[in-house]
Amino acid sequence: MAGQGAPKRRYDPKQRIEEITVATEKVIAERGIEGLTHRAVAEQAGVPLGATTYHFATKDDLIQAALQRSVDRYAAYLADWVAQRPELTAEQLTVLLADALMGCFGPQRDTQVMEFELYLAALRRPALRPIADQFIELSIDALLPYVDPLTARTAAVATNGLTLRGLAGSTPPTRAEVEDILRRILTPNPNVPSPIAHQNTPQVPA
Repeated sequence: MAGQGAPKRRYDPKQRIEEITVATEKVIAERGIEGLTHRAVAEQAGVPLGATTYHFATKDDLIQAALQRSVDRYAAYLADWVAQRPELTAEQLTVLLADALMGCFGPQRDTQVMEFELYLAALRRPALRPIADQFIELSIDALLPYVDPLTARTAAVATNGLTLRGLAGSTPPTRAEVEDILRRILTPNPNVPSPIAHQNTPQVPA
């Protein structure tokens, strides 16, 4: 009808929160945790400054939301990764994990840096640690279809360390180095008792 403007878009709190959280990730990717402010996030999201402070009262609230979003994204990625690979030999797992790690140092580096900044924010923010813990637990769970629990935990910790070293160091590890480390962890050693066999061995009373 004449005299009426275009209908206003209905306000959706969940969508607004998602927009602000996505903007938080983008600001951290560009400026780091140190450069994260409500004003920067509002400008990135294209929303009023009051909208960011309404949904996220503090900077730590923004960081927590972005960290949780990162964890949720990682969980979805791993679930899809495992679903497409129901069975893998130790050598196949070594090569595929090396592929993923080398991607972290190449095309995916900016995203990985942002996610590690969020992860390391838990160093000084205890409230974030239960969320940060999920990263390693998700990695372990994704490896359990292929290896025993101890090997899964060892490989998860190793890949976490290799990724951090590759991102923070002056030179990332070579593919050969990554494969050698993963192969040592994932390839069964006949001279070392199986963790599963060890757990099932009856204990002899002293």
